[in-house]
Amino acid sequence: MSADPAGLFSVEGKCVAITGGAGVLCGAMARALADRGANVAVLDFNLQGAQTLCRQIEAGGGQALPVEVNVLDREQVRAAFDKTAAELGRVDVLINGAGGNKKEATCVPPESLFFDLDIDAVRWVFDLNCAGTILPSQVFGRHMAERGDGAIVNISSMNAFTPLTRIAAYSAAKAAVSNFTQWLAVYMAQNHSTTIRVNAIAPGFFLTEQNRFLLQNDDGTATERGQQIIDHTPMGRYGHPDELVGALLWLISDASQFVTGTVIAVDGGFSAFSGV
Repeated sequence: MSADPAGLFSVEGKCVAITGGAGVLCGAMARALADRGANVAVLDFNLQGAQTLCRQIEAGGGQALPVEVNVLDREQVRAAFDKTAAELGRVDVLINGAGGNKKEATCVPPESLFFDLDIDAVRWVFDLNCAGTILPSQVFGRHMAERGDGAIVNISSMNAFTPLTRIAAYSAAKAAVSNFTQWLAVYMAQNHSTTIRVNAIAPGFFLTEQNRFLLQNDDGTATERGQQIIDHTPMGRYGHPDELVGALLWLISDASQFVTGTVIAVDGGFSAFSGV
């Protein structure tokens, strides 16, 4: 462990793969890591988005590799790992950021009721968030087990602490991601290496393309639900994507060498507030 407090949080030279890397939150993570000297592979179903982000990172002097992948297809995940490892030399860190919700799996009474939710849409949400975290963890995690070192960071949600109304499938799926994080942390430490750490970040409320329709009207004003969220967030605002970076740097650097199996809330106090 570095004796230099600043060095404790260094990610310089680390090789990092980020699924869902072209998205708003993971894109901010990719930029921040590259700015700090990490070599970043941006894995995303949207190759054009990944390429655009990587060009932006490289224009700023960073190193980034765009990789197309469907995180629900084992062969594609294996191919993405092979490309990442070949280009970067190894993978020190996996960030499982691929995930999201679907409008058809959301119930907004009286227009749509839980009893009528499209079960295919529910399966889609579970597959993307759960299988989309487990499958990359299998492929990239095997590499870490063979090397005896590494860090995995999953992206959970506030819904994993207390389910929110309307988003039944997403809440349950993210709860599964948090549970899997704890399970995999124990498995890796007991069966492969005590220097492989598995943790999760649970973002509070950040405006993204997946949730904007629930939180913001077409004119940019808050929906009733959006205002409820702001009112129940002690800091009184949505988070900024860059505000996830501090927790991420801690979890993948030497600063957290004795931390595994945790789910870190970055939420402006939302999960701590009872509402009164």
